[in-house]
Amino acid sequence: MKVLIGLTFPGDLKDESIICCLCKNFDINLNIFEASFSMYSGWSILSVEGSEEELTRAFEYLKGKNINIEKIKATK
Repeated sequence: MKVLIGLTFPGDLKDESIICCLCKNFDINLNIFEASFSMYSGWSILSVEGSEEELTRAFEYLKGKNINIEKIKATK
């Protein structure tokens, strides 16, 4: 499954390597299309690909970090 998502990051995560952790801790492939980060907030548009189960695990990790996830487009 391949999903195009938008993420919004709260500023208190500015020192955490969230996207790096996604690559290391979950069996997914991702591509960063666009991103912008500051000391106060950040956002990114990513294409993520993996099994439905692994994407669900990755999204739960992001939600647990208070990161807003917007699914833009999903394909099988």
